[in-house]
Amino acid sequence: MKVKKSYGQNFLINEGIVQKIVASFLEHNNCHNVLEIGPGKGALTTYLTKEDLNLKAVEADRDMAEYLIAHDILSHDQIINEDFLRLPLDKIFDQQQFSVIGNFPYNISSQILFRIKKYSDIVPFMVGMFQKEVAERIVSKEGSKIYGILSVLIQSMYDVKLLFNVSPGSFRPIPKVTSSVIMMKKKENYVLPCDEKVLTQVVKLSFNQRRKMMRNSLKSIVTDAELFSHDYMTKRPEQMQLEDYYNLSNLIENQNK
Repeated sequence: MKVKKSYGQNFLINEGIVQKIVASFLEHNNCHNVLEIGPGKGALTTYLTKEDLNLKAVEADRDMAEYLIAHDILSHDQIINEDFLRLPLDKIFDQQQFSVIGNFPYNISSQILFRIKKYSDIVPFMVGMFQKEVAERIVSKEGSKIYGILSVLIQSMYDVKLLFNVSPGSFRPIPKVTSSVIMMKKKENYVLPCDEKVLTQVVKLSFNQRRKMMRNSLKSIVTDAELFSHDYMTKRPEQMQLEDYYNLSNLIENQNK
């Protein structure tokens, strides 16, 4: 199979890393339904099919999907030959919960995460491979220079952990970057303490001008002048904890009421 750059393909060939990813996933996974994103030649898939799982895989590359079927790695019923970013995820397992695993295409990895977050009510768990730089942003905390939109919005729904790094030599073709595997677990018995749309707007406006104080970044959505005197408004985005963003989102939503 020839690598297609348009699909961001880098095949994982390090068997030890493959086994480590699958072991990390199985150790914490509580869902019988499992969706693999971007199975490629089936490195992870081969191990997953040996487990008692209701496994399906999304593979956008038609040639790769046919390869998996031709080599008896997956059946026609298990392969979804579509673009993950356009899939209605609640239809895959008839609105039942499922976990996600994958060596994600790096060119759309952030979009994959936001898609998972959109369906967080049915996706409680994920183990995935990312570019190390992206993985570090996902798990970063306030005060860090890489703390940003991805950090706040993903951590608003999930507990996240960087499990281990993977060297470029573990792939073919060899990428120019180091990779990392992260785990995401949906927060148990948890309800987001603010409106999700307002939070998303506040976070994106803030970090799109991350060098400015909050009062300058948010002036387009603050209609109550008294809010500008709040302590939050003198902070910069990376100084705000998750709870600060929740509280500020509530203040903005309830202004002028």
